[in-house]
Amino acid sequence: MNWNTRVTDLLHIEYPIIQGGLAYLAYADLAAAVSNAGGLGQITAMSLEGPEKLRDEINKVRLLTNKPFGVNYAIGQHGRPYEDMVQVAIDEQVPIISVTGGNPKGVLDMVKPHGIKTLVLVAAKRQAVKAEELGADAVMVVGQEGGGHLGRGDVGTFILTPQVVDHVSIPVIASGGIVDGRGLMAALALGAEGIEMGTRFIATKECVDAHETYKQDILKADENSTVVIKRSLGTPARALKNTWTEQILEIEKREEGYESLKDYISGNANKQYIINGEPTKGFGWSGQGAARITDIPTVNELFQRMIKDSEAIKQKWSK
Repeated sequence: MNWNTRVTDLLHIEYPIIQGGLAYLAYADLAAAVSNAGGLGQITAMSLEGPEKLRDEINKVRLLTNKPFGVNYAIGQHGRPYEDMVQVAIDEQVPIISVTGGNPKGVLDMVKPHGIKTLVLVAAKRQAVKAEELGADAVMVVGQEGGGHLGRGDVGTFILTPQVVDHVSIPVIASGGIVDGRGLMAALALGAEGIEMGTRFIATKECVDAHETYKQDILKADENSTVVIKRSLGTPARALKNTWTEQILEIEKREEGYESLKDYISGNANKQYIINGEPTKGFGWSGQGAARITDIPTVNELFQRMIKDSEAIKQKWSK
């Protein structure tokens, strides 16, 4: 099967599969493993303490792979300036960056003169059109099935992807609920030229910072095991359902506002669960695709399985 798309050509990768930013989890081991397997691995920049930590992580990736990799900037979620972190990517000549969680204009303006390829995560057709106008090289379209922060419109991947494809000229990468070869082929059938996966990469051996409890909870999940929190703040996000998210939803139901919620939805609460394995003290992001995840392979094993399953689907279609 020919895996060449505009996404593989743009990013110089073998397969059109991109690893999501994964706050507090997407570091050198995972990013390098994804790139070595033929996809695009990414480092999460804004979870790191500062520019030198990001520089160190970039250097670690380069010790582990000679393939292209990216740096993800979740600019709207950490409440701190991003300019010094973006400058590191420029100084280190990182080939690709992605922007999530806010207006990408500032980041795009900084990196474009340096030939860095740019991906922008969007959750609506209007955002995709704007990203193209701002100079993004490709857009990643996340549907309501995805984990972490989502769009406000409750639009699923199956509807949103072709809508965006029909309204922009740059490549579209589908995200949200995709965990296997079936999802990859479905995304291509919808007109996307690649996929982004987040939750699926958490349940891999190279996602070394994710606690085993978090990984096992993903494996146990069914289609009803996630919940959307933070709707009352206008920043909806999907997480695994547990006692902590129940408390969040109860506070939101009482309309108590951000001050009552801030400790429950903080980065520290996130880390208590995903890194320390304390589900009664925090929460973990997860998409609905967790229902389709049943094991913890190496990244390379996951890629080989996805490609094999995709090629079997292609052969079935050809008949």
